[in-house]
Amino acid sequence: MCVFLTTDRLVLRAFTADDADLLVALDGDPEVMRYLTGGRPTSRETIVARTLPRLLHDHPCTGTRGYWAAETRPRGETGGAFLGWFEFRPLDDHDASVVELGYRLNRTAWGRGYATEGSLALIDKGFTDLGVERVTANTMTVNAGSRRVMEKAGLSLVRRFTEDWPEPIPGSEHGEVEYALTRAEWRRGPARGE
Repeated sequence: MCVFLTTDRLVLRAFTADDADLLVALDGDPEVMRYLTGGRPTSRETIVARTLPRLLHDHPCTGTRGYWAAETRPRGETGGAFLGWFEFRPLDDHDASVVELGYRLNRTAWGRGYATEGSLALIDKGFTDLGVERVTANTMTVNAGSRRVMEKAGLSLVRRFTEDWPEPIPGSEHGEVEYALTRAEWRRGPARGE
């Protein structure tokens, strides 16, 4: 297992082709997909043909992947449970200065601080080890849970915008929001994770 980083409670590791079933289950939960597809599941064929190749892609500018499987940190003889994934992906394959932060976690992981914990760890690693200058994150305006994670991770609202949705879903009429954090803002803090 190729571990990218660990936190107090999480292990973020590289995806493998063997993770297809985990991804099918994750994307098969209507609540997990609510703000992405309106609750429609992602087919196994799409997971194998489109999702996995994206998750397995190495970015030359960072020498790392841009997506990481999230598991609970093993305790004793108990192995880690799959929670979902985190995205920390350069927007340009050849320039690590701007990365997109994202996360998709199983419902059982919601409300337990995992999204904030993983986001903070990735942001710290990006600014200290990967040459990142700006972290950005987007979500639907109505996705209050995801917006709260962004704020707890130190990102601030930058703008509201609308996009053309090929198939509008409930809430898309309210548009999207973009949050961001620069290295300079991160350095001067306030304390993150509050």
